[in-house]
Amino acid sequence: MPSSSVSIVSKTTVFPQHKSTMKSLKLSVSDLPMLSCQYIQKGVLLSQPPLPTDSLLALLKLSLSKTLSHFPALAGSLATDPAGHVHILCNDAGVVFIHARAKHLYVEDILAPLDVPGCFKEFFAFDKTLSYAGHKKPLAAVQVTELGDGVFVGLTVNHAVTDGTSFWNFFNTFAEICKGAKKISKSPNFCRDTVFNSPAVLRFPAGGPAATFSGDEPLRERIFHFSRESILKLKLKANRRLTHSEILGKQGNNCWISVIELNGVTNGKKTDFFKNGKLNRTDEISSFQSLSAQLWRSVTRARKLENAKTTTFRMAVNCRHRLEPRLEPLYFGNAIQSIPTVAYAGEVLSRDLHWCADLLHQNVVAHDDATVRRGVKDWESNPRLFPLGNSDGASITMGSSPRFPMYDNDFGWGRPLAVRSGRANKFDGKISAFCGRDGGGSVDLEVVLAPSTMAGLENDMEFMQYVS
Repeated sequence: MPSSSVSIVSKTTVFPQHKSTMKSLKLSVSDLPMLSCQYIQKGVLLSQPPLPTDSLLALLKLSLSKTLSHFPALAGSLATDPAGHVHILCNDAGVVFIHARAKHLYVEDILAPLDVPGCFKEFFAFDKTLSYAGHKKPLAAVQVTELGDGVFVGLTVNHAVTDGTSFWNFFNTFAEICKGAKKISKSPNFCRDTVFNSPAVLRFPAGGPAATFSGDEPLRERIFHFSRESILKLKLKANRRLTHSEILGKQGNNCWISVIELNGVTNGKKTDFFKNGKLNRTDEISSFQSLSAQLWRSVTRARKLENAKTTTFRMAVNCRHRLEPRLEPLYFGNAIQSIPTVAYAGEVLSRDLHWCADLLHQNVVAHDDATVRRGVKDWESNPRLFPLGNSDGASITMGSSPRFPMYDNDFGWGRPLAVRSGRANKFDGKISAFCGRDGGGSVDLEVVLAPSTMAGLENDMEFMQYVS
């Protein structure tokens, strides 16, 4: 493959078309922990636009300016007040717009390799920038990179300002306006009167926080595609019904119960899982939980962990619909909490897919309004940054979601050919879930692993039989 060098042609600032009527937005209990995370970097690969370059750039800049008028927070900057509270100042400071060129790169060439080529990391601004830097740097940047036969639009946004839901609403709106919409279809909600609004203060060392992972270890990154049919097979396998003898066997297995206690789902009470000798299922295990469970099993096997080693599968969950009353679906900001599910490596591998999937499932189902509020209170009692990384070598962190409308980003000349991310927040065990381009329930997993673990995963037939 040709050299992936990308040349920067120009860098400008784009301002909102209309001045903001909002003054400031206080960062919430869900926003603040993200200040040590790097800016989110996600982008779309598009076919060749039917416009000359100058016209394309003018259209994108105008559309971005209009979009920022609906999302004034992204054109602002961070500020910490004397009491230690961090705010987004909606001061119309603008966002960075970069025009880059890599005419030697072609769509087919950069999508063909098994491993994601390094060129994608050069399609984004603010590389390795922590969100705390939003005190001095813009909160967002758009980089438009011309390719030999296409264009890549990379969006970089401060993670303390947006989660995935807010990020994709902004990106989709940008595309919608570029395509010619006179009125946007999904207006963001900037309400701050929520359970996440708190008087708690998160203290930082002079100069701000450091990243919670090194980012220097050798890694491989690969996209695994799962068709709707493959995922349905996994879901059926995960939802198999237990026989009475299996249930009794599980009830009598002290090691299994101890893992459930460690997981914090049942608070040590077997009756939460079993009532009248029957498995107490709230509802069926989802497709995504089934896929996640298979990944957990296969990565654990590839890592060759000791049986007694505790493994963690961490999932970020959207809390908007979990609260009572619910938050607005388009609430702008972070409204996420992390659910860690833990088990011994020996249990993950000796039990079947159903067992792993049910652990994940029960943990997600248990994350209701009361759990969200407990999480807020717990953080307020000990304000802390989000511990992104894999310090024990036995963790998996699942981010993003196949529910995000990534392929709705039609800027006027067709749906994206692919969705890719930059270098941000990547470490051994970081997984990002994307919807498949063909829709219908297909899923792409962007898997980042140590090279030896990736090789093991590629040789794991239990996993690879489901990969398209």
